[in-house]
Amino acid sequence: MFLFAALSCCPNVSAQDTRQSLQKFNFYGFISNYFVYDTHKSSAGLEDLFYYMPSDTPENESTFNFVSLTSRVGVDVSGYQIKGRKIGAKVEADFYLKSGTTAALRLRQAYLTIARRKHSWKIGQAWHPMAIDLPDIFSFECGVPFGPYSHTPQVLFEFEMFDNNYLDIAALWQMQYTSTGPNGASAEYIRKAKTPEAYLGYNYRKGDTSFKLGADMLSIMPETAGRLTNFNFFEYFQKTFGVFTLKEKVTYAMDGSHMNMVGGYGKTPETETYVYSATRSVSGWMTFAFCKDKPWSPSLFVGYIRNLGTKSPVNSDCCWFMNNASNLNQMYRVQPELVYNLGKVQIGLEYMFTSVQYGKSRGYMVAVDDLHWVSNHRAQAIVKYTF
Repeated sequence: MFLFAALSCCPNVSAQDTRQSLQKFNFYGFISNYFVYDTHKSSAGLEDLFYYMPSDTPENESTFNFVSLTSRVGVDVSGYQIKGRKIGAKVEADFYLKSGTTAALRLRQAYLTIARRKHSWKIGQAWHPMAIDLPDIFSFECGVPFGPYSHTPQVLFEFEMFDNNYLDIAALWQMQYTSTGPNGASAEYIRKAKTPEAYLGYNYRKGDTSFKLGADMLSIMPETAGRLTNFNFFEYFQKTFGVFTLKEKVTYAMDGSHMNMVGGYGKTPETETYVYSATRSVSGWMTFAFCKDKPWSPSLFVGYIRNLGTKSPVNSDCCWFMNNASNLNQMYRVQPELVYNLGKVQIGLEYMFTSVQYGKSRGYMVAVDDLHWVSNHRAQAIVKYTF
């Protein structure tokens, strides 16, 4: 009797316990192994798995590698509701080779979501809004540097304007993927600027069709004074036709270094005024994937980048760039692959041909003289178990 009376006096605690018990935890992950062969010395990260491009060297230096990196584990939390709001969360980590030969556990995503009726919030470390839509590629590099790739701290608000049409507004920061600068890639430049990166996007989603437009503004302070403000734009489209899925993305970037793209900036000759000029580039990729839910799944990736250089001439001694932006004119990639799906086990064979036109710059961080092509052939086998 006493116990019944005590419980009846604490309805809020009982209701909270009931809501907590409805939470669902979905654990997931995968283990992957890579066998990689390259015919030319190349620029790449993560023990050669995060491939960028062949280096501007005349010698062919073939290499072979066998690595067991990028294995991933995560958990999705759902089912919790309070005052009409649906609360969710995600925590995700993988193994990443930062230096030497030791793989370290790295945080990929850690965020919570709050949804109510036609609007929702995402707060924490998550995919950059310009990078969340990836091509159909089995290997790890995800089409870099032909499209943005970044996880970043953010506060993102999404509002459904009307059926299937959404507006995204976000404020973002830098942590793992950072802008290049005088002291290398670092988040210190955005911290000095004291201004979050801003994003505005439009999304259309209905069934197997998706269309997006987005604009991004980033302001950094590379040195003790002076500010560089860049704008980035993208368009994305996805559509499934029976057993065939088409995806494509086009990006215009000013210094896309914080999103793993070809880019950088330099100081103009008026060095005392701290005036900077950023490289501009247009890049795009397209994938054609067949029979994604069948035992045999072929696909094809094609990508292209054109470096437009800086708008103003820059001092050659005060240039900072990522992925050979200062002496690159254009670049393309053709990447067919075939994946065999055996339940939760997948075996992929992939061929990647990447060719870059290098040369000498006249002060605008783009190659215009002594143009020549450098190419790499990459053969890759991947074995992956998903759980």
